[in-house]
Amino acid sequence: MPTDTAKYNVGQVIHHTLFDYRGVIIDVDPEFRVGSELNAPERRPAHRNSQTNTRPWYHVLVDGTADRTYVSEQNLEPDFEGVPIDHPDVIDYFNEQTAKGYVHRPDKIN
Repeated sequence: MPTDTAKYNVGQVIHHTLFDYRGVIIDVDPEFRVGSELNAPERRPAHRNSQTNTRPWYHVLVDGTADRTYVSEQNLEPDFEGVPIDHPDVIDYFNEQTAKGYVHRPDKIN
């Protein structure tokens, strides 16, 4: 059953439960999009009718690297470390970090 509500938001710091990395969300797709940048081991589900296809997918800047990933919602959880994300593109997407996450730059369109 498709969902139109994302569990996480742009600017939220997350933890990937399978690959154990932290990151910050820079964009949300309501479902998997063919052609999205895929720089992580996580890949598109094996069959098109998979429930994973209908869950939101997130574009994420990975902490401690210059990598971006495309991640299914089912593999994410909130990160509560409160430590800033170390990624060279954070400044391009966000103005500052608050207790709730990063504040998205109003002039940045994803």
